[in-house]
Amino acid sequence: MRNKIISIVGMLALAMLAGCNKAKSPEAVANNVTNAEQKAANNVADAQKDATKDVANAADKVDDKAKDLNNAEVKGAYNVEMTKAEGDRKIALNKCEALSGDAQKACKDVADADYQSAKAHLKALRETEKQ
Repeated sequence: MRNKIISIVGMLALAMLAGCNKAKSPEAVANNVTNAEQKAANNVADAQKDATKDVANAADKVDDKAKDLNNAEVKGAYNVEMTKAEGDRKIALNKCEALSGDAQKACKDVADADYQSAKAHLKALRETEKQ
C-alpha cells in the first residue's frame, strides 16, 4: 500500500513537471521575443551612450593634458629664448664699453633696440603657440 501511494505521488509529480514544460502559443513566443529584442537593443544603446560619454570625458582630459604639456613647452622655450636675448643684450652692452662718446651711446641704443625687438617677437610667438 505504501508503495502504491509513493507511486501515485511520483506520477502526480511527473505530471505536474510535464505540465510546466508546456509549449507556449506562437503569439506569446513572438511577443516575448520582441520584448527581449527591444530590451536588448535598449541596453546596447544605453551601453553605447555610456561608452561614448566615457570616451568623450577621457578625451577632454587628454586634451587638457595635451594643452598643459604644449603650454609648458611653449613657456619653457620662451624662457630659454628670453634668457638668450638678455644674454645677447648684456654681451652687446659690454662690447659697447670699448667705444666712447656718441659711438658708445649709439651702440647701446642698438643693443637695447635689438633686445626690445627680440622680446616683442618672443612674446607674440608665445601667444600664437599657446593653447
